[in-house]
Amino acid sequence: MAKLRRRGVLTAHEELQEKAIREWFNRNLEKPTRFTTSKPPYHNKKSKAISWFKDSARAHISQVRLFVTILERHGVSVQMLTTRRVGYIAYEDEYQIVAEPFAGES
Repeated sequence: MAKLRRRGVLTAHEELQEKAIREWFNRNLEKPTRFTTSKPPYHNKKSKAISWFKDSARAHISQVRLFVTILERHGVSVQMLTTRRVGYIAYEDEYQIVAEPFAGES
């Protein structure tokens, strides 16, 4: 979205909508504290973690869909991935999971 903003291709309405979505997430979603299952020091580890919304995070997923609508309107392809096996969990809260995929499932 930042690239679209910098290129100046978003309409004024889209810019306002995108800003409102970002602000909503800043208020309603914790920032994960870990992105690796490795032990400290984390800066020496390459993380392959993927962030997932839990299926119960309906309001969050709804906000992402609004975001996706803007992206698709500008030719950006978006896919939704689902899984029952997220991998090794590095972080989890009420709405999201950050996990490193099991071997062979990245």
